[in-house]
Amino acid sequence: MELTVWGIITALIVGLIVGALGRLLVPGRQNMPMWLHMLIGVGAALLGTVLARAMGIATETAGIDWGELLVQVVLAAIAVALVAGVGRRRSVTHR
Repeated sequence: MELTVWGIITALIVGLIVGALGRLLVPGRQNMPMWLHMLIGVGAALLGTVLARAMGIATETAGIDWGELLVQVVLAAIAVALVAGVGRRRSVTHR
């Protein structure tokens, strides 16, 4: 596997899309910067590809592999929910 500039740009674009789709699946508001969504999306895309291939879902197609994309988006949604939940502060009410 050769690492090229186009490969990095493609990974960032796919990461942005997967992160955005994952964010849409999580209810409520997530106060997270765009770069964090992209980072989560890239990680979910990489891990999702590995998992989809291990489960036999990913296939070598000329177009979009919908099964692999579904695994990636679900992983991104889980990661966004975890990061948004961890970053949330609990408010303390004083009487």
